[in-house]
Amino acid sequence: MRAQLDEAHFAPFSEFTAVGGFGLAPTVRGNNIYSPNTEVSLSGSMGVFWRIGVEGVVPLWTFGKLTNLWHAAEAQIKVGENDVNKQKNVVKLDVRKAYFGLQLARDGLALLNEAAGKLDKAIEHLDQEVKAGNADEIDLYKLRTFRFELDGRRSEAGRYEAIALASLRFLTGEGQGFDIPGDPLRPAKRQLAPVAQYLQAARINRPEVNMLRAGLVAREAQADLARSKYLPDIGLALGATWARAPLVSDQLNPYIRDDANFLRYGAALAMRWQLDFLPDGARLAQANAAVEELRETERYALGGIGVEVETAYAQVRDAQTREQAYGAAQRTARQWVIAIQQGIDVGTKDDADLVDAARQWALQRYNHLTATMDLNLAWSSLALVTAWDDVAPTE
Repeated sequence: MRAQLDEAHFAPFSEFTAVGGFGLAPTVRGNNIYSPNTEVSLSGSMGVFWRIGVEGVVPLWTFGKLTNLWHAAEAQIKVGENDVNKQKNVVKLDVRKAYFGLQLARDGLALLNEAAGKLDKAIEHLDQEVKAGNADEIDLYKLRTFRFELDGRRSEAGRYEAIALASLRFLTGEGQGFDIPGDPLRPAKRQLAPVAQYLQAARINRPEVNMLRAGLVAREAQADLARSKYLPDIGLALGATWARAPLVSDQLNPYIRDDANFLRYGAALAMRWQLDFLPDGARLAQANAAVEELRETERYALGGIGVEVETAYAQVRDAQTREQAYGAAQRTARQWVIAIQQGIDVGTKDDADLVDAARQWALQRYNHLTATMDLNLAWSSLALVTAWDDVAPTE
């Protein structure tokens, strides 16, 4: 698009044509009164001739044709730059999805390993009690069943880890060997501002809106260009031609046209006017309709962007509530597990009682991790729909 702008700047001032030729010419002698030769073009005495000429027009006044063309090309560059920004924002969101997904998978693996360690100890203790006849074998089966389930979940978490890491390596372009720090998944710590603030940011920053605004400038320039075609073009016409045929007599009389030997050059103020007014009227109507179409598209886009912002805003609020609720549930389930373990140590609880407590703790812990990732992704989505990158989680 920048190259198109350069073309629009240079092309109107480069409308020059160079024409040259070289060939055979017969011997022709004489003047306008007498010549020993006839009109036969071919003869036994042949020579050479050559001719070269340059001519063109430098525009002086185009009544807005050039400037409107330049304005349209400049606005088209703005459209392209905002399109690049739009694609960058999408890539940023994809990278954040892969990043937080990788953290979730690894935290899930750590959770499953911790739960498996606790169950292994409980299974070992219960197995000894069953062999001694002090416990029910059914309780041992329940613990082992839950333990095998954890192995299946761990394999699933490993698959998600591999997918997220491969996606992140692809999106960052880093390839093999790239990895993220081993930090655990944490919720974004930021205050949610009023929704009006995010709506205003979207109207100012969204590349799609800026693309439409730049496109509207380009369409208006095209309409002005169509309007200026009702008027002529005025320019400076320049030309020079040199021709030489040594075996053809040079005619020095200015009233005799000599196409074989001459040097002509000149400059003049020239006008070119295309009198196709009816087609110009149709082109102008089409350009005006395109302007109105883009204005309506801008109104429609602003309404759709408002819906996107309010949707992302509601997702952040929902994710904040769920993260807090599941955090409280995780802490409560943790206290439940500790109470069961203490009961087992003093003999007031059975090892089988640990199954429900451990299951709930693992479930609520995973729910909390998922809600944390959802919260970070909700902030990332809000950053995307507002084109306000500082909103996205960075810690």
